[in-house]
Amino acid sequence: MLDAILHFFHSLYNPDGLKELIRSGGAPLICAIVFVETGFFVGFFLPGDSLLVTAGVFAALPNGIPLKWLLLPVMFCAIVGDQIGYWIGRSAGAALYRREDSLFFRRSHLQRAHDFYEKYGGRAVILARFVPIVRTFCPPVAGAAKMSYLSYLAFDICGGMLWVGAMILGGYSLGRSVPNIGERIHYVIAVVIVVSVLPVVISVYRPRRKLGRAGDAGSVPTPHSKGE
Repeated sequence: MLDAILHFFHSLYNPDGLKELIRSGGAPLICAIVFVETGFFVGFFLPGDSLLVTAGVFAALPNGIPLKWLLLPVMFCAIVGDQIGYWIGRSAGAALYRREDSLFFRRSHLQRAHDFYEKYGGRAVILARFVPIVRTFCPPVAGAAKMSYLSYLAFDICGGMLWVGAMILGGYSLGRSVPNIGERIHYVIAVVIVVSVLPVVISVYRPRRKLGRAGDAGSVPTPHSKGE
């Protein structure tokens, strides 16, 4: 059992393994992974972006999963998963911020999502879809902040449709336009991972850079007056 679980997680981050998972698990497995990633803290490490792009690529190839079995079902699971996250935050409230770190929960991830929400407001529900980790933790933050549920639902439906549509259709377009793209899926996944992680790296780097500049400014000696 343990070996099977470890093999599954290894396959998620291995291009060949990810291809095999998509081929063997099909749309139900993709839906399940997206649902867990968006609905539960345990899903923060799941590769939603690369999974959906790869699924889109293979949907364009012969014997691939038809788009009609991917787009709407995955969109539905992404939206429903976020609703669970929202109500977890709504019911737990401030207690989430006092929760101790564990294997599947990091307060630093929660704080990053909180800062993201504070910066972008309601738009964060849409934008967070495209940022790994923040994607998982933003719904509980919106719930804890007691964002109006109807507003949250509207933003979340838009975000879920945009994210799933952009990832799957982007991969599908590559699969239709680039010959033998299935043999080059390693490069596609690598680019997707870099692009998806870039916002997280920037969000971490900017505060440190500002802090460094503030420290440098504070260390500049003040000029002495002529009388001294």
